Amino acid sequence: MITFDNYTLNAFVKEQTEFLTGARINKIQQPTRREFVLTLRNNSESRQLYVNINPSFYHVCFMSKENYQRRLIEIPQKPPMFCMLLRKYLENSRIARVNQPQGERILELFIETYNELGEKIFLCLAIELMGKHSNVILYNTDTDVIIGCAHNVGSEKSREREIYGGIPYVYPPKQGVSNNNWTSLLDSYENGSVNDFIDNYYTYFIEENKFKTLKSQYRTVISQRLKKVVKSLKQMEYKLNSDSDFDKYRLYGDLLMANLYMLKDYSSSASVYDYENDKQIEITLDATKTIKDNANKFYKLYNKAKTSREKLTELVNEAVEKKAYLEQVLYSINCAEKIEDLFEISGEVVDEPKKTDKKQSEIMKIETENGDRIFIGKNNKQNDYIISKLSGEDDLWFHVHNCAGSHILLKSQKVTDDLIMRCARLAKEYSSVKDSSKIGVIYTKRKYLRKPPGANLGYVTYRNEQEIVLD
Repeated sequence: MITFDNYTLNAFVKEQTEFLTGARINKIQQPTRREFVLTLRNNSESRQLYVNINPSFYHVCFMSKENYQRRLIEIPQKPPMFCMLLRKYLENSRIARVNQPQGERILELFIETYNELGEKIFLCLAIELMGKHSNVILYNTDTDVIIGCAHNVGSEKSREREIYGGIPYVYPPKQGVSNNNWTSLLDSYENGSVNDFIDNYYTYFIEENKFKTLKSQYRTVISQRLKKVVKSLKQMEYKLNSDSDFDKYRLYGDLLMANLYMLKDYSSSASVYDYENDKQIEITLDATKTIKDNANKFYKLYNKAKTSREKLTELVNEAVEKKAYLEQVLYSINCAEKIEDLFEISGEVVDEPKKTDKKQSEIMKIETENGDRIFIGKNNKQNDYIISKLSGEDDLWFHVHNCAGSHILLKSQKVTDDLIMRCARLAKEYSSVKDSSKIGVIYTKRKYLRKPPGANLGYVTYRNEQEIVLD
């Protein structure tokens, strides 16, 4: 990515000076600590001046409505302190003059406003676009005293230049002459507008960065949940296997009751014949209890272990189902190609899903020459929609066996072996095991699918299935 240099800022200033000069500041917003949006109005036109001081994307431009949405700008309910300060001093004020100091990456907006006494004063909003030193600073032009800034810079951060409220504003130390990185790009830009080029250029990289960041965050969240479920599942399965001999308590109780009148009460042990395993065994007893009481003790241990095992088995089944669900969500995250794909599954990742368009996102569809239609779901929401809304009873449903993957639905008047194999290969291709060999793909008619009450989104059970093993 090419950096924003003083030549580009100069071209922007020359192009936009006419609109900026005399423009009234109607609204000031600060979406993040490094982004600002100033709504300006001049010549019966309102435009949004976007200021970004992120070290990776520092620039200034007027945003189009489309790029405003693509940049994923969200205005917080509680504005930051610096935003409140800017609103106090600058809202409903007028930009009297625009300037760029010679060779500097600084845009100065000189603003005409009034103080508490009704006296006209001039303030300057200095937008410094200098990599990691980028900042937005408001100061009084009569006294040069800083009123406030986006980032305070104390002596511990910089030996050359301190920036915070109450001290004089001074220009940053002179830097080396920057290269005109944008000349060839601007010359080749068809629109010819410097502002539109800056807006479109940085929108692309900001959108891409936010997509990658959100995808990484979602992947981390689901991977951590999956790790906990897998660990818990292993512990429960180990306990389930270690308690596998609980049935011996029932056997001990039965043997003691069968020999009730042959054994002596209050004995420490009893030698009995195990008719189930055809051998003589020794049973350790509680010498303070009768034979019958010992038998009842073993029955209680058996019932307790049986109840515990049934509950543990239920928990294991729930954990297995949750593991499969999280693997499916992780698969959806990994195959997401744009940020809208992530927003669609945000409700499965975070407690407070992002507000997005409620309309169903476009589902991948393949149409054959014979009029057959194959639908491919990219996530649980789409998988659920395919099964509940798009499918008919006799349509065929495909899915990789015991692995995360897309639901494949085949709508055809005449199902052939070639069509079945094609759908099976698609089920493997759109799955978490697409690069593996000897993968089973199951398929059955839609009418044999069932979604259990309270089941996770996209989860179904099936019967009458057939399986195809693909290399």
